[in-house]
Amino acid sequence: MNPVAEKTLVDLVGFGSPDADLSAEELRRIVEDAIVRIGPGARVLAIVPDKTRDDNTDILFPFAAEFLKSKGVEKLDVLIAQGTHISMTAAEKQAKIGFGDGEKISDLGRVYDHNWSSRDALVQIGELGVEQVKAITNGLYEKPIALTINKLLAPGNYDHVLIFGATVPHEVAGFAGAAKYFFPGVAGPELTHATHWLGALAGIENTIGRIETPTRHLIEAAADFVDAQVIAFTTVVTRDDDDRLRTHGLFAGDFRASLRAGAEISKVVHIKYTGRKYSRVVALLDEHYDELWVGGKASYKLGGIIKDGGELIIYAPQMRCISETHGEIIERYGYAAIEKMQELVAESGELEENLCVAAHLAHVAYAGRHDEHGNIVPRFNITLASQIDEATCRRVNLGYMDFRTFRREDYENDQDTLIVERAGRDLYLVEPN
Repeated sequence: MNPVAEKTLVDLVGFGSPDADLSAEELRRIVEDAIVRIGPGARVLAIVPDKTRDDNTDILFPFAAEFLKSKGVEKLDVLIAQGTHISMTAAEKQAKIGFGDGEKISDLGRVYDHNWSSRDALVQIGELGVEQVKAITNGLYEKPIALTINKLLAPGNYDHVLIFGATVPHEVAGFAGAAKYFFPGVAGPELTHATHWLGALAGIENTIGRIETPTRHLIEAAADFVDAQVIAFTTVVTRDDDDRLRTHGLFAGDFRASLRAGAEISKVVHIKYTGRKYSRVVALLDEHYDELWVGGKASYKLGGIIKDGGELIIYAPQMRCISETHGEIIERYGYAAIEKMQELVAESGELEENLCVAAHLAHVAYAGRHDEHGNIVPRFNITLASQIDEATCRRVNLGYMDFRTFRREDYENDQDTLIVERAGRDLYLVEPN
């Protein structure tokens, strides 16, 4: 059960709509309204996204820091919710939070990295029992899950936790944001593996772009164990043609309510409907993704509009590798449909211990189909045009294209080809669910 009776100091505040464009002053007012009851001497931890997320934390966090400083809080620290990603540089951190020097928050506190695989950096705050997990997941997952999290979140360290982040359709949780910044954002491996594998078992088409999912409910049940007052800031942002970041909404309060308020807007502004499928989709990958571990979003968010046997070309000249963290194990097994991945997990202790990798391999492959011989193969082929060499692409079951030879104009006049700018940001579906 939840060990904390009261999770927030504030009812849901904020506003927005698909057509809104919130000003800096409106954002400041929402932030201050949400934290006005945090008093002098309070110890506050802010959890913020890493560089792989495009959001307005650099606007919101300075508003919060300045206001909390004026309130006389004892300290304000920052923890980067980098999940399993590599750490950012001090300059990248400073750009993300827009306050301090990337290492210190003025005279208030420090900026901390998260290390998901270091036992010394983690603490267990509870466990989800097998019956609870089975009930939440509708029987898809039937194991108890230890809840380990960054030791900064051990009981008694902080009075208040502020979560900053945006929501968009997400392949594992349905929509990103809110409690997901606890698990897997600053968590240990147990729930990270479980939720990613659960998302793969549930099926990407049954998960992405849906607000109520078994994975979301599992994450939120785990987040209930965090022993602090939690206020989640959930924003919905897009970029205009001139690359200006536009905020459609900001909601602050309980991590359940704020996420759902934001997701109602996100499902309008971040989901595009094509009315048909295409034989080929050319994904011009968003510049925030420099490895396939995160750049796989091109497949997650475009796979639903590709015909069986079709092709996805991912053009990503900035992509340097498959994954800094998980590259070796990915190259040992390669991308495959979920049915094949279930077989591999059953056979491989290594994959059984790294279910988030197994899930990634299935998610990028997207879904399976039967070929002319009755074998299960990925529904469509993926060709990667990046800095990743041909041998590596072939090893992980991907096609290869030299990104220097890619020419957009070769595809622009083909009526059965769709070219998608900044791929990986928006979800494309044939028609509404």
